[in-house]
Amino acid sequence: MTARERIEQNERLILSERATLSENSRGREAEEPECSVRTCFMRDRDRIIHSKSFRRLKHKTQVFLSPEGDHYRTRLTHTLEVSQISRTIARALGLNEDLTEAIALGHDLGHTPFGHAGEKALDEICPEGFRHNEQSVRVVTKIENEGRGLNLTFEVRDGMRCHTGDKRADTLEGRIIHFSDRIAYINHDIDDAIRAGILKECDIPGDICVSLGSSHKERINTLVHSVIRASSGLSDVGLEPEHGEAMEALRKFMFEHVYRNPEAKGEEKKGIDILKRLYEYFISNTDRLPLEFKDIAESDGRPRAVCDYIAGMTDRYAITVYSDIFIPKGWQRV
Repeated sequence: MTARERIEQNERLILSERATLSENSRGREAEEPECSVRTCFMRDRDRIIHSKSFRRLKHKTQVFLSPEGDHYRTRLTHTLEVSQISRTIARALGLNEDLTEAIALGHDLGHTPFGHAGEKALDEICPEGFRHNEQSVRVVTKIENEGRGLNLTFEVRDGMRCHTGDKRADTLEGRIIHFSDRIAYINHDIDDAIRAGILKECDIPGDICVSLGSSHKERINTLVHSVIRASSGLSDVGLEPEHGEAMEALRKFMFEHVYRNPEAKGEEKKGIDILKRLYEYFISNTDRLPLEFKDIAESDGRPRAVCDYIAGMTDRYAITVYSDIFIPKGWQRV
């Protein structure tokens, strides 16, 4: 018996009957020989971690654009927090932790530079529209690995696609990510907003604090425990009604006081303008695209290729490319 077969045997013995067993995966788009050490979901997790798009998340905006402080979240630290929260829930419910972790680590690979402002910009100018969850799946199927993709399992790709929006993931592990993502970003965005002087802890409405707690630690603890209790029957994954309502109220509070706050978001219009000008430039100058995106332009069309290229940029790379194209340089003698 190989190490992988022992792990799969343990899954059958330990996990809930509603868990997604590795040996029952619907498989990959291209068949591959099995690994002797890792299950299919463990391999997916490792492929995501070693991908270039995963590394670039460390220089992509979460809420505050290019913050100077060392302790503000980036898209990468957000991803790691989602991973930890989701693994805790999956383990408590007897679900497949490896599958949950792989989905969590890959769920934001398609996010743009400049956070949701960048997503809005590309959605407005790309003929097909733009959704970061759909782009995350495109990254691992079409763009990574020099266009060959990562060949991930169906369950991981489905969970990545369905982590936001109305469509629910086919697996309970995928549905965990929907809640873990919200639990993570609402609470760490509060923490960053307090650090930035945009909010004070006492600004959060009292009824929300009574329900969820009055600190970062208490709120996450309350919500994680609520998901576990509400989902213990494993007919579905969800929150207890009281905490679901409180989290939605907290989310609305954050939109009003942080996500649409002119002080916090004052620089975002510049980021939007940068991406729109870059899009217009590369649509007219496709020959300036990197080689792998020229190939996409031939197969999927120029708008799709340009959108893929820009979406994959980090904040600082987008600014650098913009400067190289549009900002005049001082004359130098050759």
